[in-house]
Amino acid sequence: QVQLVESGGGSVQAGGSLRLSCAASGRTFNDYAMGWFRQAPGKEREIVAAVARSASNTFYADSVKGRLTISRDNAENKVYLQMNSLKPEDGGVYSCAAARTGLFTLVIRNMGAYNNWGQGTQVTVSS
Repeated sequence: QVQLVESGGGSVQAGGSLRLSCAASGRTFNDYAMGWFRQAPGKEREIVAAVARSASNTFYADSVKGRLTISRDNAENKVYLQMNSLKPEDGGVYSCAAARTGLFTLVIRNMGAYNNWGQGTQVTVSS
C-alpha cells in the first residue's frame, strides 16, 4: 500500500490557477501509475488526468485538455496537477490515486484499477 496526501486546494475566481500536490509514502512511488480524480456535488467521481510510471505518457479528460497539466517527480514521491484558466465547472473534491503496475509507460484511465486513494482536497471556482 501507498499512502497519499493531497494539498493545494482552495477558492479562486474563474480564470485563476491552482497547483495541487499529492505526496506519497509507504511503498516505492515509481511502481505506481497515478491519477487525479474529481467529484463535484451531486455527481459521480470522474477521472481528470493520469500519468504513467515513467511520466512519459499522460491522459486528460476532454473537459480539461489544454488547461490542466499532470506531472510527477519520482525523486520527491509527488504528483502534481497544475490547473490554469479555471472554470466554475472545475470545482469539486480532487483526489489523487495510485495503481500499481509492472508496465512503465501504461496510463491507467479505469478508476476501478486504482486501489490507493488520498482524502481529497476541495477546489472552488467562483464566476
